[in-house]
Amino acid sequence: MKAAVIVFPGSNCDRDVAVSLNAVMGSSPEMVWHGNAEVPKSDLIVLPGGFSYGDYLRSGAMAAHSPIMKDVIKKANSGVPVLGICNGFQMLTETGLLPGVMLRNANLKFICKDVQLRVERNDTVFTRRYKKDQVITIPVANHDGNYFADENTLARLEDNNLIAFRYCDADGHPTGEANPNGSARNIAGLYNENCTILGLMPHPERLADKQLGGIDGLALFESLVETLH
Repeated sequence: MKAAVIVFPGSNCDRDVAVSLNAVMGSSPEMVWHGNAEVPKSDLIVLPGGFSYGDYLRSGAMAAHSPIMKDVIKKANSGVPVLGICNGFQMLTETGLLPGVMLRNANLKFICKDVQLRVERNDTVFTRRYKKDQVITIPVANHDGNYFADENTLARLEDNNLIAFRYCDADGHPTGEANPNGSARNIAGLYNENCTILGLMPHPERLADKQLGGIDGLALFESLVETLH
């Protein structure tokens, strides 16, 4: 399996993702600068978390127009799996690869803490190592993680089973108290129509090693290797 991690000015989780991928792949992913014109041939493209371009204008809006993104969009539309984490999720909505937008957190504050997520399905390249409805712990770290879409879009996501993860309590209930940022329908992550693109606001790479305090994020990377090797 070959993976490419796109690096933007302001990325701060690119190396974390690379470490997690290296642990399961047995080799390092290609680190690709955003100013390049093309992504090397890869089985997976990762848009990492961070603060690309300092989050000026809107989070992910400027990065969505970086030179490399034309090829990312082209490859994504051809079926190459793409994982966007936090700032990467924001880029996916800004490019139109995923529907909806990211607003300021409902409390207007930066949130950095562990949250619980419910795995909505386990039949995708990203979730095969999880169980359906499994409750996992993954950290969030964002100021603009409040997912919003119009009611027709939300209904389509529900009807087509495109919601990947929801914020939930310890028993798996997607309650308001368990929702850290006000995201519509407790959405923490979602897929495109073919489930080849995943946008995820929490950071699985931050809990993918026992030395970090937990490994609930590791199964996501193991799922990718298992499917794409």
